[in-house]
Amino acid sequence: MTTISPDIFKAYDIRGIYPDEMDGDIAELIGRAFVRVLADLAGKPAHDLRIGLGRDMRLSAPEMAGRYREGMTAEGATVLDAGMVATEMLYFFVGYRELDGGLMCTASHNPKAYTGAKLVREGALALSGDAGIQDVRRHIEEGLGEPPGGGRVEEVDVWDDFHQRALSAIDPDAINRDLSLVVDGGNGMAGPMVGPLLDRLGVGYEAHYWEPNGEFPDHEPNPLLEENRRFIVEKVRETAADLGIAWDGDADRCFFIDGGGEFVAGDFLTALLAQALLRKRPGATILYDVRASRAVPDTVRAAGGTPLVNRVGHAFFKARMRETGAIFGGEVSGHYYFADFYNADSGTLPALLVLELLSVEDARLGDLLEAYRSKYFISGEINSKVGDPQAKMAQIEERYSDAEISKLDGISVDYPDWHFDVRPSNTEPLLRLCLESLVSREDMERRRDEVLALIRD
Repeated sequence: MTTISPDIFKAYDIRGIYPDEMDGDIAELIGRAFVRVLADLAGKPAHDLRIGLGRDMRLSAPEMAGRYREGMTAEGATVLDAGMVATEMLYFFVGYRELDGGLMCTASHNPKAYTGAKLVREGALALSGDAGIQDVRRHIEEGLGEPPGGGRVEEVDVWDDFHQRALSAIDPDAINRDLSLVVDGGNGMAGPMVGPLLDRLGVGYEAHYWEPNGEFPDHEPNPLLEENRRFIVEKVRETAADLGIAWDGDADRCFFIDGGGEFVAGDFLTALLAQALLRKRPGATILYDVRASRAVPDTVRAAGGTPLVNRVGHAFFKARMRETGAIFGGEVSGHYYFADFYNADSGTLPALLVLELLSVEDARLGDLLEAYRSKYFISGEINSKVGDPQAKMAQIEERYSDAEISKLDGISVDYPDWHFDVRPSNTEPLLRLCLESLVSREDMERRRDEVLALIRD
């Protein structure tokens, strides 16, 4: 009997080190259990299910995807195998073809030793630790028995349909062909996914680490870490480019460097994209996460939209967008969600929309950001190891009891001219702090240090 660690079942996906924590045998079990969960959710027998499958460029991905496929067909499902694609392409495929669900074989931004799976149901709605992923685990632990068999595989090509949908998000004729870009694909899936679109738009770009390579010979595919974006920051400054864009491994997140070589915070980018999208869809609803700068709700209200704060995590954003009819949602971590893209997160659409915004405004990104950087002083997310996260959050609540307190996700403490959110990690004994002052950078740093001292005491 295959032993499976409960630790691989995370809050938003299934993920572990290959082959120590996850191997082909475990992948087959996950594939089988996933079919059973989808059958329960869809209220139909497994042999009526149509499930999309994709894989990224990781060295273990061909084997693991093949075993996921074997598990799904062993349960009787029809698997539509899209081959090597980016994660958002699998999401698009599930929504566009009205499939019952999809499995993306990826470990996203993790180092090369990792493998994993992102799971979605119909409409590209994500399974999470709260809804679906633990059911996969339960089916495996209870024993799957002999598989009924009877499934089949159909190989499909989603590239043209995806590229057409992505380009429909902007006006290609509005793009300034004189813009100069530096792009860093991190040896992930961004190169084949985004490169053809930049070529069609006629934009000049200098590409680095653009070929998929699961060895990740240059740097880990996680641009949220400062050490992994040093290269593109230096290149933007060296070439005097208008813009730098970097993607994570499975390319469902993108990160921006302005023309001055400064990293663009995810909440400020959310505010800019919200403003641009509200021009196209006046009065619409926009989601933002609890960690975000007040720049986001302030900008949305000023543009005539309705801002709604949300829990962190793609499963929660996608479900809330469905519930509220929001057209767009943005997270500090670089996940951006679009109603016209089946409420899924995309690393392609933000890149295209920023190019359109810079072209239409005839402005540099740094100039557009100055209104935020000069008014909203943010700490970024800071992690602290603590012995008892819940006890520490109770202590924070008591210390700041004169503020407006909310507990949508962790604990949020709001004063008129500063605020912060502290959230526990889903997987480690950590507390994550995001703090903002509307007074000055010095005030932000003083208050940040004060809260950190309480957390780390």
